[in-house]
Amino acid sequence: MTTDPSVGGLLRHWRQRRRFSQLALALEAGISQRHLSFVESGRAHPSRDMVLRLGEQLEMPLGARNALLVAAGFAPRYPQLRLDAPEMAAARAVIERILRAHMPNPALGVNRLWELQMANDAVRGLLDGVAPPLLEPPVNVLRVSLHPDGLARRIANLGEWRAHVLARLDREAEGHGDPRLAALRDELAALPVPPGTRPHRPDPRAAGQIAVPLRLRTTSGTLSYLSTTTVFGTATEVTLADLTVECFYPSEEGA
Repeated sequence: MTTDPSVGGLLRHWRQRRRFSQLALALEAGISQRHLSFVESGRAHPSRDMVLRLGEQLEMPLGARNALLVAAGFAPRYPQLRLDAPEMAAARAVIERILRAHMPNPALGVNRLWELQMANDAVRGLLDGVAPPLLEPPVNVLRVSLHPDGLARRIANLGEWRAHVLARLDREAEGHGDPRLAALRDELAALPVPPGTRPHRPDPRAAGQIAVPLRLRTTSGTLSYLSTTTVFGTATEVTLADLTVECFYPSEEGA
């Protein structure tokens, strides 16, 4: 994360994070490279419209765009509400409908930090036996999956699943620029691995696997799931833009 909280410092940080040159970003945003250089160095002050345009071209998360606006001396553009706020009722109803319709398979809603927001009854059933401290709000579903007192001992392909989760967090920390995601990644990477866990070594010659499954041991046998994610593609509110609904489907091998 940048240590320069000025609008120019934040712009430079996000431009470099997105691997844009000044010229490339200026062309995309329809401004001169000279003016962008002056903004980044503090020699010029951007208009509100320019800040919004640059934030859009850099695909910054809505919360980061708000921070950019505030740094430039403008009011935040994007509201941030609680998921249970009255204004969120329509979106909440959509999520609840997805979760109900996905029964008897697990489905859950998480925020950007992978903290559980909503879940159907199938998810609650899978959490039987998880240590109570891991289920105290806010419940982090990735911590639950990799912690030795969580689901780690029940995940049949833990080495593969762990490598997938850590790689995913790496990408998300880079994309969102949120140091909390990087900290979560480091915390999970440091968790002890149950004895007997086979380390994951990707084999480029392996064929037939189209996605990383979650293979979970249960009293009914090993269940194998593939997951899909759903987001609100037109969200203009921070909480909703950061929300992901993840649905697990029985894979063919576990059907």
